[in-house]
Amino acid sequence: MHAVLNIAIRAARRAGAVLVRYWDHLDRRSTARKGLAQFVAKVGKQAEEAMMDTLLRAYPEHGISSRGIEYQQDSDHIWIIDALNGRDNYMHGLPRFSISLAFAYRERTEYAVVYYPLQEELFTATKGSGAQLDERRIRVNRCNSLDDALLGTGFSSRDSERFDTYLSIYRDFLMTRAKVRQTGCSVLDLASVAAGRFDGFWDFGLRRWDMAAGALLVQEAGGIVTSPGKINDYLRSGNIVAGNLKVGDAMMRVIQPYEEAFSPKAPKALGDLAL
Repeated sequence: MHAVLNIAIRAARRAGAVLVRYWDHLDRRSTARKGLAQFVAKVGKQAEEAMMDTLLRAYPEHGISSRGIEYQQDSDHIWIIDALNGRDNYMHGLPRFSISLAFAYRERTEYAVVYYPLQEELFTATKGSGAQLDERRIRVNRCNSLDDALLGTGFSSRDSERFDTYLSIYRDFLMTRAKVRQTGCSVLDLASVAAGRFDGFWDFGLRRWDMAAGALLVQEAGGIVTSPGKINDYLRSGNIVAGNLKVGDAMMRVIQPYEEAFSPKAPKALGDLAL
């Protein structure tokens, strides 16, 4: 195993230990929602600091991009990290959250780690070498059509101008007889596509730390990852479709009539999505 991947795994496990430590001690019943949100933010920050400490001790010259930190962004080596993906789930006591790390060299994602600490599931991927779950090779499902598919999605964007479009797309997927789930954790949803648990996933308005690691998992598990709209780069557009070849193509056909809604005519929306 490459040293970079080993360090990423170590960082993910350290962050996971922080999240699990506080998981059973959150007073979700008696604490006011604002106070609970502030506490969870501190937990996420502590987990992120544990990750950064591990990464920068090993590679002090590397850059980091995360929800709260942009560090040394001119470096050729960038870690794209999320210490707590599924923050609302964590706050409400729903056991669906994860840690993700993607390592990019000159804007090309080379390694990915997704860690689901409550189940101690470790997803890893190396560019060109496949994807694994707990060191066992994983592949995307062989589902051939949407009417047999189990899909994941999320209403990640808060763009009110496009809300009706999102609802229309959701409706059109249901009309194909696909089963759709919203779990609130995009990173685990993409990992689930890679492991064959979901047949596909789509969402709009994600940040790059919401999908960089999961996207490489899907690709290395034999799936496709693309972006609807005129910007065919999901890390820049924030819009993503993932699945096996047949399901992914079928999903894009459902979304295609609405692609104009994701054109770059509204710079602020695109600028806020993934960069």
